[in-house]
Amino acid sequence: MADQTEISFAGLFFCSAFAACFAELCTIPLDTAKVRLQLQKRAALSGEGGSPKYKGLLGTIVTIAKEEGLLALWKGIIPGLHRQFIYGGLRISLYGPVKAFCSGGNVLADDVSLFQKILAALITGAIAITLANPTDLVKVRLQAEGKLPPGAPRRYSGALNAYYTIIKEEGLVALWTGLGPNIARNAIINAAELVSYDQVKQTILRIPGFTDNIITHLLAGLGAGFFAVLIGSPIDVVKSRMMGDSIYKSTLDCMVITLRVEGALAFYKGFLPNFGRLGSWNVIMFLTLEQIRRLFS
Repeated sequence: MADQTEISFAGLFFCSAFAACFAELCTIPLDTAKVRLQLQKRAALSGEGGSPKYKGLLGTIVTIAKEEGLLALWKGIIPGLHRQFIYGGLRISLYGPVKAFCSGGNVLADDVSLFQKILAALITGAIAITLANPTDLVKVRLQAEGKLPPGAPRRYSGALNAYYTIIKEEGLVALWTGLGPNIARNAIINAAELVSYDQVKQTILRIPGFTDNIITHLLAGLGAGFFAVLIGSPIDVVKSRMMGDSIYKSTLDCMVITLRVEGALAFYKGFLPNFGRLGSWNVIMFLTLEQIRRLFS
């Protein structure tokens, strides 16, 4: 990432939060499709036959838009923006200071080892998602709601109602359901995104003819998205399933049931929409972040 010593922590937090929220707004239809694909296992668990309702990224998007309306693709956008403001703002703005701390005060990219970058990203990802977990839970719950029969009441009328209902019916602690896999997932994906962006950008800038411009940011953002999905997809599936319903007793129970019923490939269910989501999300977020940072610097 670009040198963060030119801007204050508050300024970097605002830039990071804005970039993350903008990327979320642009890509949440892909995330909704990803969550639906990951949660598509009820027929297998209940022993029911029939072909799956959702097939592929575009097929899932078309099905949702056709059955529930176009706006259903942005279901969960309010808690999604809540999440990105807190999680996106903190994980990126904390990365520079924590990376410098882990490397003994070094701020130059060439002086920070890969291990120190990974450690810093794991720490900042864990801290940020611990604070943002309630927003993540509500976002997944809203996205998981399919089209209900005519006259059937919806579980939640909106984001604020979802927070209230969960606290009232399940208790305050329920807002941190799935925190374990969520910390693991987001710490690992945060490390994959930030460190790979760091490394890919550094590598590109060493190639003659390349400068710190939009093309470099685009390539580095795609690299960050690919490594994030490759490494974090299994944990992401477990996280979505645990937050989507309450049939699992623990993270291990969710992993065992998924593996037994659907096989190992189930942990990469929704891989393409996940990559489409994270790849485009990282490109938009890092491009926006780099540009808005320069306005603040």
